[in-house]
This record gives sequence, structure tokens and C-alpha cells, in this order.
Amino acid sequence: MKPVIQCPAIAAALAAFAHSPIAVSGGLTGADIDEVVVTAQRLTLSGSPRAASEGTVLAAQLENRPLLRVGELLEVVPGLIVTQHTGDGKANQYFLRGFNLDHGTDFSTRVDGMPVNMPSHGHGQGYMDVNFVIPELVDRVVYRKGTYYADLGNFSAAGAADMSYRDSIDAFLTLSGGEDGYARAVAGGSVDFAGGTLLAGLEHDRTDGPWLLPQDLRKYNAVARWSRASDDSGLAVALMGYDGEWTASDQIPLRGVDSGQIDRFGFVDPTNGGSSHRYSLSTQGFRKLGAGSLDFSAYALDYELQLFSNFTYALAPEGDQFEQFDDRRVFGGALTWEQSFDLGVAVDWRAGLDLRSDDISSVGLYLTRDRIRYATVREDEVRQTLTGLWTAVSTRWTPWLRSEFGLRADRFGFDVSSDLAANSGSGHETLASPKGSIAFGPWRDTEFFLAAGGGFHSNDARGAAIRVDPADGTTPVDRVTPLAKARGSEIGLRTALIPRMQVSLSWWRLDLASELLFIGDGGTTEATRPSRRRGFELGVFAKPRDWLIVDADFAWSQARYRDDDPVGDRIPGAVEAAASLGIAVDLPTGWFAGARLRYLGPAALLEDDSARAPSSTLVNLNVGRRIGERWKLGVGMYNAFDERANDITYYYESQLPGEAAPVEDIHFHPVEPRTFRATLQYTIAPRSQ
Repeated sequence: MKPVIQCPAIAAALAAFAHSPIAVSGGLTGADIDEVVVTAQRLTLSGSPRAASEGTVLAAQLENRPLLRVGELLEVVPGLIVTQHTGDGKANQYFLRGFNLDHGTDFSTRVDGMPVNMPSHGHGQGYMDVNFVIPELVDRVVYRKGTYYADLGNFSAAGAADMSYRDSIDAFLTLSGGEDGYARAVAGGSVDFAGGTLLAGLEHDRTDGPWLLPQDLRKYNAVARWSRASDDSGLAVALMGYDGEWTASDQIPLRGVDSGQIDRFGFVDPTNGGSSHRYSLSTQGFRKLGAGSLDFSAYALDYELQLFSNFTYALAPEGDQFEQFDDRRVFGGALTWEQSFDLGVAVDWRAGLDLRSDDISSVGLYLTRDRIRYATVREDEVRQTLTGLWTAVSTRWTPWLRSEFGLRADRFGFDVSSDLAANSGSGHETLASPKGSIAFGPWRDTEFFLAAGGGFHSNDARGAAIRVDPADGTTPVDRVTPLAKARGSEIGLRTALIPRMQVSLSWWRLDLASELLFIGDGGTTEATRPSRRRGFELGVFAKPRDWLIVDADFAWSQARYRDDDPVGDRIPGAVEAAASLGIAVDLPTGWFAGARLRYLGPAALLEDDSARAPSSTLVNLNVGRRIGERWKLGVGMYNAFDERANDITYYYESQLPGEAAPVEDIHFHPVEPRTFRATLQYTIAPRSQ
């Protein structure tokens, strides 16, 4: 949660803005926004949330947050941990609510109204790469967790985040440099143009990292966004472009490090890595029409990923490197109608339509040596469409009781054309998901919540059409259901009873009928068992002084398979606890500082819990000073205590060159050692000028 720190008059205006039916700031949306407003000595409750585990983080809170990589922006979601297990040009690894979310499955992210997750992706279902985001341009992050929201569809069972870009920003130039060849340049600004505001931003990022195999990351981002808004309507049109390429050391086996054969920051295959691009055109807006209002969005994007990996090294005589390739065009949009009624009680009705079509001209898995293809495991063309219809009715029955009940219906259709005719096919599935929540209060600045609902994630269309193992073309393989159902519930509270502090607490449960996933590394499907996750989350936001902000959260979860199997009931990779503590200081003298502690708890690596991933605690720091109205100088220290920890840990079978047979072992990717970075920012045209 994030306060709006202003004088009382401005704070009151912002509070009214947060409650207004149409919000005209970044994002141009009529959606409810939950903000904490600082007035006098108390943080007051505001907004109309459906659960205690939702909130909004504004740009001011992001400003002094030390970020090693852009994906860590999503760690503003309490309980969410972001790591990396290969080159930084690739999508991050995410952990939330007892999920190893891999690269995004079951956590949905949107940027300026565009979905980020990629279904039927070459590397992993729901692949969520946010490398195209420029952090300095982000206006807010709205997060929600659970299956209780009618407007959230695919990949949102564990949670969802919406990032919105600013409408305008002071023109600036930022230069950063640091150890291991790190260099970054960012420029941005806005001007009045064609009756609205044109925002533009450019970013170039490069680093080799601490790895013995230089990462040689090269990343380029560009944004051009025009927007215009009034009380009755708003419109934004955005062009975004991203290009990146990198070399990756990937995860390495523990036995190789223990024996001295491989350095902790070493590698096995020097030709791993990849490249990716994402180009998009999008629009979103709103318009009041009579007694109601219409929100709308539309987007088109061109995307490609080429990824070379080698996780098992030398099981095959030719080597184990493989290439995953994904080339697609995506088109989609959404409409939301909202209207209020006075039926003796206050009623707000919303209804919406979501549509997304993925035209994947080529999604393939190939065997390679030194990035040269020598065999095709499978190659497909996939066309799939997901259509969602939803409605929700919110009612304020009394000053202390409100509810929202909704229903969502999704239809998933797909057509797969495979290089192996037996694995071609088409089909569809429809799923209805009821949603509901009840809120009680506030009493003495305290509210209580009950919420429950159904959700889902789509499975890879190739897994829904498959008949035989593509590796041999004959072994029968079971098809998977196109849509994997989820059921969740939550009880929680939030309170601002203590002066200058807001606290939220929630207990939750989430059941999946089956964690069916397409295994991109093997070209086949894996049908895992029905599961149950449960846990609690505690979040605290405090402003003890006008210049000091403290936020903290703790999340505990238990993840188990629900059926009986002698192999065990643990879900591999399910982190059992996560915590963070953040401190932000912004003194009137111009000095500022930020500190963040992040704890990633242990996890079972096998169903019988015989191998476990260790916990880790990392601390990032930054300090700086504003010099006049134009200059800002800062220094960051990441992994300040130089902890010897892992970003990711797996347990599987591999064979190093020279070994006579495969070995089951822990494989890991280390966190980066302590590193320093310096940043100089020049504001070209301050608002006060």
C-alpha cells in the first residue's frame, strides 16, 4: 500500500479522486483503486476492496526502491518473490502463495491494459516477460490475489498485477554504471501534443554479470504514449518496442561445484542464451454514456523468443542443448460497462467482455549443438482464442455491510497443426466460474472480509491435441484438459486503528483440480495430481514520520497434493515462507535512502521431502542526494552482506562431460554477489520552472 503524501487539501482531493467512478490518471480506467491517504496523524481506509489481499502501490513508493532487475518491480505485491535462473534477458522466476509459478503460470500481469502472459509458449505456459517495462515511467501497480474477481480470467488463480504508465513526466536523463560491465541509460519526458500529452521514453541496458561466462546482455526499450482525459472521457494510444539478447550460464550441478570442477559462478555449455523482441500498439480509454460509463482497450503485438538451454549437459552423445522457438502475433481487447442504481440500497453493476487471439506461426523444440539445429523434436502452428464474458453486482446494504457477487464464463478454442500429423487437432472447452465477497465495517477503522470463487489457467494447446510422444512418434500420450480449474477462498481484515499505520491480515486456501502442464523442454505433457495450498499473509504499512516510510509483509503457505500416492504429498518447488522489510527515507534536506530485506523460505524439491532447497535472506541498499531541482545522485549496494545463496534450486538427473553415468543431484543458479551501482539523473525541465 502507498500513501499520497501531500498537504491536507491535496490529500483530500486525492481521496475524492480515488473514490470517483472514473479515474483519469495513468491507465485511464474506471476501475476501483484502493489507496492509503495520509491526513494528519492517521492512515485512513479508503476504496472498496473485495479482499484484504489487494492494494495499490504508487510511483512515489517505487522511486527509492533498490532494483537489481526490472522484474523486481513485481515484488511490491506482498509475498511475491522474483528470481532468475538463467540470463537476465529471459522472463523471471516467480514464487507466490505456495506456487513455484515458473515464468508466470497462475499469476497474470498486464501493462497499460495489455496482457503479458503467453499461452502455449515455446518455453513455458503463461510465460511472463516484463523486460519491456521502463521502471521510471510506471505510475502505479494494482495487485489482487485469489479467484474472487469476475474481471480476472486466465492465469490469475494465485494473483494478478496491473502496471500503468504515467500520462506525463518531467523530462529527464539517467545514467547508471557499476561492476561487471553494468551500464544503463534512460531518457524520458512529455510534451503537449495534438490536444493531449505525448510521453516518450528510451532505455538501453547492458551487463556481463558476475559469471565466468559473460552474460553480454543487450536490451533496448522504447515507448511513445499519447493520452488525453477529461471528466467525461479519456483515451491513450501507446507504441512500445523491446529487443534483447544475452548469453546464459544456466543452472549448474552442486557436485561439480563441490568437487572444484565448476566454479560457483561457472558454466557447462558456453553457447546457451537467446534473443527476444516484443513490439506492440495499444489503446485504452473510457467514456461516460448516460447513467453509465464504458471502459475499453485493444492491442496488437508481435513477439518472438529464441532460447538455447542445456540443463542435463551430456546425457546424449551429441550433447543435450536444445532450442525453444516462439513466433506469434497477438490481438485482443476488452469492454467494461459500469452503471449505478438506487434500489433502496446502493447498487453498482459491471459487465465485461474479454477477447484474445494468438496466431502462433511457429512454436518449436529442436535439438542443437552450439546453437545449430540438427534435429526437430516437434514444430507446430497454433491458433487459439480465449473469450470471456463476466458480470458482477456490488451492493452496499448498510453503512457497515457491502457485497459483490459475480459470474465469469470463458471459452477456449484451439487449432494445432503439427509436423507429426497424429499431434494435430482442434477443440474447445467452456468454463463457468462464480465469484463472491462480503465486507463488514469499518468499525473503528477496521474492516473484515470473506471471499470465495472459481478460477483457472489454460493449458498448452499442444497438450490438448497431443496423441503420441513426439520424441519417438509412437508412444501414446494422454491429452490434457484445455482449462485447469481452481477454487479459492479467503478470510481477512485490514485496520488503520493504530495512528500512522495500516495492517492487513488474510487466511486463504486454493485448490487445483490438476496441475496439468505442457513441458516445453521435452515437447510432451505432464499430468500432475490435484493439489491444495493454504496459508496466511500479514502486511504492515507505516509512516512514523513525514520523511520515513516502513513496509513489511510475511507470508506462510503449505502446499500438498490431495490424493494418496506412496511417492509423497509435497509439491516440488513450493516455497513455504516469504517475507520482506522495506524502509524509505526522504529528508527535506535532499538526502534520501532505501533499504529492502527479502527472505525466500525453504522448499521441498521432491514429493517425499528427501531433498530441499535452502532459504535465503538478501539485503539491498541505496542512498543519494538531490542537488537543487535538476540533479539527483545515488549509489546502490545489492546483496549488501554478500550472502552465498541460490536464486533457484532444482533436483533432477544430469550427466557432466567425463561422467560414466547420469547422477541425480541438486542444480542451482546462485544469486549475484555484492555489487555496487551508481546513478546520476538530470531533470531537464522541472515542473517548477
